[in-house]
Amino acid sequence: MQQVGIEALNIYGGAAQLDVQMLAQARHLDTSRFDNLMMKEKAVSLPYEDPVSYAVNAAKPIIDRLSDADKRRIEMVITCSESGIDFGKSMSTYIQDYLGLSRNCRMFELKQACYSGTAGLQMAINFILSQTSPGAKALVIATDISRFTLAEGGEALSEDWSFAEPSSGAGAAALLVSDVPYILQIDVGCNGYYGYEVMDTCRPKPDSEAGDADLSLLSYLDCCENAYLHYQSRVEGVDYQQSFDYLSFHTPFGGMVKGAHRNMMRKLKRAKPQDIEADFQRRVMPGLVYCQQVGNIMGATVFLSLASTIDNGDFSQPRRIGIFSYGSGCSSEFYSGVVSPEGKEIQAQQRISSQLAARYSLSIEEYEQLLQYSRAVAFGTRNVTLDYNIFPGLWQQIEGKGRLVLKQIKEFHREYEWV
Repeated sequence: MQQVGIEALNIYGGAAQLDVQMLAQARHLDTSRFDNLMMKEKAVSLPYEDPVSYAVNAAKPIIDRLSDADKRRIEMVITCSESGIDFGKSMSTYIQDYLGLSRNCRMFELKQACYSGTAGLQMAINFILSQTSPGAKALVIATDISRFTLAEGGEALSEDWSFAEPSSGAGAAALLVSDVPYILQIDVGCNGYYGYEVMDTCRPKPDSEAGDADLSLLSYLDCCENAYLHYQSRVEGVDYQQSFDYLSFHTPFGGMVKGAHRNMMRKLKRAKPQDIEADFQRRVMPGLVYCQQVGNIMGATVFLSLASTIDNGDFSQPRRIGIFSYGSGCSSEFYSGVVSPEGKEIQAQQRISSQLAARYSLSIEEYEQLLQYSRAVAFGTRNVTLDYNIFPGLWQQIEGKGRLVLKQIKEFHREYEWV
């Protein structure tokens, strides 16, 4: 069977982070409930960072390693986001431009809440498998930011902060998909999907989110079980506990993943609590390490978990990873692939852990100032020039590192520059 999968994978977790325990104390959140989030830090987008800059900064290390010939073979750029900057224009055009990709390229954007990244990956996989353009590659980038802002006087503009604020992050995952799957070789045809209409979470306005947290949890659990059962019906001899060395989940927060895994082990394996906990620590926890440092980045989160699994798991021999993707509204999929020892070595070159560790640590005061200043770049802004020095300590973390930032918006057109 033809090989296909992820040739290269990188995560960009921004330039700044906030200690979520500190945030929980500032918001007077119930610490007993907060522990269930299993969060440590969250990525925070700066006024001059947006879904485009996140996407380009995630993809650039991948593109820089390609030969000119391989770079020209990228014939499709798919952006996957619920944080789009335009109701009509795709962010893919900005990405193609700033990465210097060929103009002989299909460019478009996908939206289905947090499932969008997997939708883009599966579309790219089938493009490669079609062999309509042998040797072609596809660049899939899931990029999202949480749009928390403060109005004058400090009141929240978002509908429901509570526990959504500390768990919501910002970032992007870039995947180069091709017939040389150095990182993850996809199990072709091994997919289970499940979805239906439900109003668990939504973005009724571009700069705010709303929803029912309890309903979202129930939908996630329901989809995890039924997407896997569909996978099981299509893949002979599969076993939830034995067939997958690791499991990578879409991770709104760690407690939701832990609950879903517990539900699966109880129903499918009738496992005892101590065995479930041991299995969680062995097969699932490696995929939560980066999620605990970045937070929920919507369509990119499942790939954040995948990268974390590869970097923190034991791949001394080829290992199969089961992957569960969920997007509110809802759509979900369970699929799988194999990572080799060589794949782990190649993935380590992205140094994701070091990049996350190097981010600027915000104080609560700086974070609150950022929320207020972010109103200047709210959705639909027509004209603005960004002041890089409004937070000098932050700018020193970015300047000179070859990153793309938003310079200005001029008659709705976004202009970026490398710094």
